[in-house]
Amino acid sequence: MGTRVERDSMGELNVPSDALYAAQTQRAVENFPVSGRGMPESFIRALLTAKAAAASANVKLEQIPKDVGIAICKAVEQMLSCDNFMSHFPVDVFQTGSGTSSNMNVNEVLGTVASSILGQAVNPNDHVNCGQSSNDIIPSTIHISAALGLQQQLLPSLNHLSQVIKTKAESVDTYVKTGRTHLMDAMPIRLSQSLLSWASQIDQAKSALEDNQGPIYRLAQGGTAVGTGINAHPEFADEFNKELSRLTGIQFRPAGNFFNYIGTQDAAVSLSGQLKSLAVAVIKIANDLRWMNSGPLAGLGEIELQALQPGSSIMPGKVNPVIPEAAAMVGAQVIGNDAAITIGGQSGNFELNVMLPLIAQNLLDSILLLSNVTRLLADKAIATFIVKEEKLKEALARNPILVTALNPIIGYAKAAEIAKAAYKNNQPVIDVAEELTDLSRSELEVLLDPEKLTKGGI
Repeated sequence: MGTRVERDSMGELNVPSDALYAAQTQRAVENFPVSGRGMPESFIRALLTAKAAAASANVKLEQIPKDVGIAICKAVEQMLSCDNFMSHFPVDVFQTGSGTSSNMNVNEVLGTVASSILGQAVNPNDHVNCGQSSNDIIPSTIHISAALGLQQQLLPSLNHLSQVIKTKAESVDTYVKTGRTHLMDAMPIRLSQSLLSWASQIDQAKSALEDNQGPIYRLAQGGTAVGTGINAHPEFADEFNKELSRLTGIQFRPAGNFFNYIGTQDAAVSLSGQLKSLAVAVIKIANDLRWMNSGPLAGLGEIELQALQPGSSIMPGKVNPVIPEAAAMVGAQVIGNDAAITIGGQSGNFELNVMLPLIAQNLLDSILLLSNVTRLLADKAIATFIVKEEKLKEALARNPILVTALNPIIGYAKAAEIAKAAYKNNQPVIDVAEELTDLSRSELEVLLDPEKLTKGGI
């Protein structure tokens, strides 16, 4: 494909002829052949959008010529609409800890495209990066991309999951099943009560994420190299946030203390912790579904999940709970991502955190994975499962723990005697209670009615 010669402050370098980037990006490509994984697409899109906001702000503040700023904004629009635009951003995630390589990658690409649009040179450093440092634009982009991911993907997905669970709960409210504690038979519950517990988990996680958005909406932009704002117009931070808010529809604002937002990633660590909590909830729901679906003959067999694909390459007819399994794996990955982000957050030394690309990659990965899998869990598992009513009734009829309802009448010790006898003789508890107490059959039918017992009280 051929190469061309590009020059930066360190000298000349051969760059692929068709590349929109220049020497600094090529150096990073050669210096960091680590994972083969570039920065997340959502991060690059957010960084491009931030460059457009910066260009508009700098035009207003007369820091760059108007025609240059317009060309940069047009270059951003062109790149965001390009089908294979990620091919122009090849820098590995595992690069310089400030993310300087990715920042310069974007600066160089926009410089090339803007130069072509304008018909004269647009400099990656002097124009595209005007008023900025990698040390404030990369932390800002972590926040911008995370905020966009929450607003556009994750929170809508959680709303959808919660609503699907609540709708399903309403449709299965008449079904009563054996409750379980320690995976052992316990007092009965309505199937809807079990599902509404899931909905409550999701609503709680969603509320925590919404409450955590405040710090994410605050940006380091304007602090430049170390937080002092050197080489940025005094009004740049305010103008940048106004332009960015206009472009994204999210009300971003300058951080109260730039030194904090450049030297630390506390807001990202906190957000990741909330994502981990959501992951734990997702795993719990997924495992409940797997247990209730287990069998269908040798397990609980209380529900039947939608059959989506053959479950075995050797056992014909086997169908597995693939969506809950995928959800549980996502939960495990998010917990792992949180561990990496926690370690990354500890790497704020003096005036700069130096694990920014790692934090960005893992945070956005968690948001994307949870956004996608919660919709799958809603639409392909919860909304579509079938209740196996006969299996529920069979277990309920033989559940000796129902005798708990007799405690206020006959006492704990007598109730325990009845339960043990029912287990030992494999008899329905109502039959044993009729034999060992003075209560009539009709009285026992009322006292041991599983549906009544789901409502609590004495």
